[in-house]
Amino acid sequence: MRSAAKAIGKLLFLLLVALLLAPGIVPPFLDRIYYRGPVSDHFDGRRFFNPDPDAGAGSGPRNGIPILRLIRFMRGEGRAPWPKSVPVTPGRPVARVEGQALRVTWIGHSTVLIQTQGLNILTDPIWSDRTGPFALGPRRVRAPGVRFDDLPRIDAVLISHNHYDHFDVPTLRRLWARDRPLIVTGLGNDTILKAKGIPAASRDWGGRVALGHGVDVVVERVHHWDSRWMADRNRALWSGFTIRLPGGNIFFAGDTGYGDGSWVADAARDGPYRLAILPIGAFKPRAMMQPSHIGPVEAVEIFRRLGATDALAVHWGTFQLSNEALDEPRELLEATLARQGIAAARFRAGGAGVAWDVPAMAPAPGPAQSNRPSAATSASDKAMPNVSASTAR
Repeated sequence: MRSAAKAIGKLLFLLLVALLLAPGIVPPFLDRIYYRGPVSDHFDGRRFFNPDPDAGAGSGPRNGIPILRLIRFMRGEGRAPWPKSVPVTPGRPVARVEGQALRVTWIGHSTVLIQTQGLNILTDPIWSDRTGPFALGPRRVRAPGVRFDDLPRIDAVLISHNHYDHFDVPTLRRLWARDRPLIVTGLGNDTILKAKGIPAASRDWGGRVALGHGVDVVVERVHHWDSRWMADRNRALWSGFTIRLPGGNIFFAGDTGYGDGSWVADAARDGPYRLAILPIGAFKPRAMMQPSHIGPVEAVEIFRRLGATDALAVHWGTFQLSNEALDEPRELLEATLARQGIAAARFRAGGAGVAWDVPAMAPAPGPAQSNRPSAATSASDKAMPNVSASTAR
């Protein structure tokens, strides 16, 4: 039995290596055309790209990383051990939250239930146990903080990009069959959904979609990449979102690296922000992850530059996508907030299923002038120290 398990493990590993090499071997078989449109400052007529001066960073699955190093990463070398499961007490959201009251519930990974103005909005919903093609990806260790059947009726879904941990087709099929929500995403991702019988509104960066109740969504530029099958790299657009609300806007970053930081300045112009929903996990090893994923230190810098009153941490502690320990993103976030004199309650990394009634928007420090983190910030993010449990709340 043990030898059979080893053989299956080797087979799966070889399949992953083949997928990594596929773009240079069989692109005609795995490539897809999701979008056709005019050339722009981030679309060359065939593929999208980050318009930062360092445009190559964060634009593909390898991000310039040598293939042997990537293979070692895929084998799990240097990876901190995670538990098989984390205790979760599922919450039961109310049906609606009216007016300018704002309630958010972190369900897990980048999935957040946003309730305000009589609307229920989900970000990057995933209820699947695994994330990846053919159910081969990492297994969920933190159960969803809200059972699918306990979700209130969903009015809108925001999909940041088409990586499997953010674009979960089984979940989207269930949501569409049950609630027929308005799905908003970047250019090209609607083509993937249409093939599954699910309509979506796709927009370029800067585009807007009305959700009703006087609320609309702006599709925002972030620094990332897109792919379902490796060879279809960047055929669709990645994005964040600003939800424009009477009581102060919400920014959801989706999945992003820092790049040159110019996208943060762009998003800040769509404030003022009552709440920023920012990723803090999947940041190690830094040499590999930095082009595509911000860490907790960069997340705090973005929070400050957006001038948001409060923030919620996502993209951590659910699927083991990188080398850090389960709670390391939360611990480093809390240490960074303490070091910078920011109250921990303003940038929360709470438990899955716990509803947070976000306070009314209050004056907050304006966006920083620099487009790049300070030298001290960059150094600490690169070092990513192990933070002791004493720094936790």
